[in-house]
Amino acid sequence: MVDIPTASKQLPASTASGSSSAPSAQSDPDRRFVLHADDDIVVVDKPAGLPSVPGRAPGLQDCAVTRVQAEFDDALVVHRLDMATSGLLVFARGLQAQRTLSRAFERREIDKRYEAWVGGVPAPDRGTIDLPLAADWPRRPRQRVDAERGKQACTHWTVLERAVGRCRLGLHPVTGRSHQLRVHLAAIGHPILGDPLYAPPHVQALASRLCLHATRLEMKHPQTGLRVLFVSAPPF
Repeated sequence: MVDIPTASKQLPASTASGSSSAPSAQSDPDRRFVLHADDDIVVVDKPAGLPSVPGRAPGLQDCAVTRVQAEFDDALVVHRLDMATSGLLVFARGLQAQRTLSRAFERREIDKRYEAWVGGVPAPDRGTIDLPLAADWPRRPRQRVDAERGKQACTHWTVLERAVGRCRLGLHPVTGRSHQLRVHLAAIGHPILGDPLYAPPHVQALASRLCLHATRLEMKHPQTGLRVLFVSAPPF
């Protein structure tokens, strides 16, 4: 495996274990946007608040893909992150690379990891959430747990750090449903800090942004077939 440590700056995790307030989630001007580029892929560290693709609303035309295409005009979308989520996002260069990476995502051959600050502290050190998800049509873009019509969704979680009234979790989504991590964590009583859709007001108010970051992306390179690893430290 080719290990590519792509984070422009290794930011320290919060150690405020005795504090009941959330770590400040501010953008860091030292973080690079494009972390890696070659003839087949472009990997970026998307900031929170930037859409992955253009939105319909005014002001949402500036997005990750348009910024990448300004430098790499053959870049194509393979997967997305929520606008409020920061972290690693890969784009394919050309149709062949896009087909190869899209297949890998569909077959769950790409390993994605996240970190999040959540409200409350789980008693066990790790667990698995296996709850089916479906669109909550009357309240779009919200999703909801739906045992009858939902699609299977699975998330593994591990406690990384405990604090007063909150904790940092490492997250491994096996599936990639819309808002999966946000809905799953809220469903087990540990909503993500700063989440305007799924956290109750007192948990939402603990952070100035959604405290969810895509920290790790491991996959086979679409051209060489070698395993490549990209990492990005959370900015919160």
